[in-house]
Amino acid sequence: MYDLMIIGAGTAGLSAAIYAARAGLSTLVFEGAMYGGQIIVSPTVENYPGIGCISGADFANNLYAQAEQLGVQFAFESVVSAENHNDKKVVKTANAVYEGKALILATGAKNRPLGIAGEERLTGRGISYCATCDGSFFQGKTVAVMGGGNTALEDAEVLSKLCSKVYLIHRRSEFRGESSQVERLKKLPNVEFILDTTIVELHGDTALSSVTLEHLPTQKREQLELDGLFVAIGQIPQNAAFTDLVATDSYGYISAQEDCRTNIAGIYAAGDGRTKTVRQLVTAAADGAVAALAAAEYIRAL
Repeated sequence: MYDLMIIGAGTAGLSAAIYAARAGLSTLVFEGAMYGGQIIVSPTVENYPGIGCISGADFANNLYAQAEQLGVQFAFESVVSAENHNDKKVVKTANAVYEGKALILATGAKNRPLGIAGEERLTGRGISYCATCDGSFFQGKTVAVMGGGNTALEDAEVLSKLCSKVYLIHRRSEFRGESSQVERLKKLPNVEFILDTTIVELHGDTALSSVTLEHLPTQKREQLELDGLFVAIGQIPQNAAFTDLVATDSYGYISAQEDCRTNIAGIYAAGDGRTKTVRQLVTAAADGAVAALAAAEYIRAL
């Protein structure tokens, strides 16, 4: 019987583990893939308070090392389900069953697909969801990034250093990402903005060759030849296994406010998988701290 179980070893989950361990809780963290979450693919992190510049991989490694040094235990297994039994929480993986007094769901989110015919077939053949992972394959080529948030802007900047031409396509007239990053991109000679526009068709047999664009105000269509397309249009919460456990909103995010408490006593949600308006590294870390301290208070009251 652990004091606290945490599902997910991204920034929120690892931050929660650190705070839980410092509060004296025996803590077990589940992770079905690599610890660190989405931040591990970011080449540079420049918006975390107190750290001028660090790679996402180094940031994640530091979090993991700190948690491990504090005595946090890790189970690198995919969670199949979780159950509430009032005085205890039960987490099931394919290999074992674990019990704890409290549970934090720090499940994160994954990239949202375009939902266009041919996307799945062309994924890995010109379509990618990770510029830092796959950008080097398009050295000196023409690519596009679809999206208007911080991830899309970061992807365009990364690709501008590798590719001869980068189109940044966004369905609105203004970007949702940080204005400072937009201004940096405006100054790059090989980056071109295509606004009020979306992608409606993908073309290519064995590999992506072009896309059909639709200018939304006029509905005018044109074809754009591309070697690669990087999709950065948002995320899908990874909460499917827990929709019968806690309340979620219509998008699948776990319903929890800034106190990270769900509708079930002793179960908390932290990070990108919960309902919130700002999904940044610093807010994920903050969620982890808030959820862990709330869990410690709950456990002490048992």
